[in-house]
This record gives sequence, C-alpha cells and structure tokens, in this order.
Amino acid sequence: MNNTESYEALKLNNQVCFPLYACSKELVNRYTPYLKRLGLTYTQYIVMMVLWEKESVSSRELADCLHLDYGTLTPVLKRLENSEYLTRQRDPKDERLLLISLTEKGNALKDEAVGIPTCIAKCMGLTEEEFKTLYVLTYKALANMEKTKNGLD
Repeated sequence: MNNTESYEALKLNNQVCFPLYACSKELVNRYTPYLKRLGLTYTQYIVMMVLWEKESVSSRELADCLHLDYGTLTPVLKRLENSEYLTRQRDPKDERLLLISLTEKGNALKDEAVGIPTCIAKCMGLTEEEFKTLYVLTYKALANMEKTKNGLD
C-alpha cells in the first residue's frame, strides 16, 4: 500500500463524524429563530422537552437523558428557574440529588413550542422513511458508543 492509499481514512470526505457534526450544528442553527421567540437556548429547550414529557425528574436522570454533565446543566437550570419555568428542590430521599419540576408557566410554554419539531423536520428535506432510518441509526450508534465508553463491548 502506498502512502496515498494509507491516508485515505484521514480525508474529511471519508469521515462519518464530520457530516454528523456539520448537520448537528446546522440543525441547532435552524432552531435559533424559533427558540429566540420563546427566550430559550437549544440546551434550555431540550431540558424543557424532558420536563414537558415527565413533569418532574431528578438532576441525575435529566443529566443522563440529555447526555450532559452537571457543570453544563447547572447554569441552564438556574436560568430556567429564574425564568420561572421550573423549580429545583433537594430530594428528601437523597439530599445529593435535586428534583427538577415543571411550573405552570413552564407548562404553558409547551403550547408555544409545539410546532417547532415539524418546522425543523421540514427543513431537513427527508422523507418520513429516511427520517426514521436516520433516527434509528443515530440512536444505535450513540448506544454502541456509550457501551464502549463504559467498558462494555
């Protein structure tokens, strides 16, 4: 194998990570005008999506669900609490954990956000089948990488 062939794996166009990165960045950018109207960042939005679904979660469950560390999550939660979208209280069963709960004001925001996923899906230009395939494969890859990260093959 000559040098040119051995470096094929290093070409940007041969990487799966790059289009995933660029697509993720572009998707977050597409969310911006919708979220700006709600006064939310993308990270605040995904926190709110979990709360709209579950109404109350522990800080650990929220961090795990969103694949975020506490250092990233804490300031986001503080800002959402200051906006009166959620409350944070120590878990009486385990003082180390915070219970994050949706407020009425936070729940009302759901009505304003309900159309966002449809708008974002349209901008992707995928058929419903392609969208489902992308979803399944992305979550499969994420699950496989998480297993490896934890030392499980």
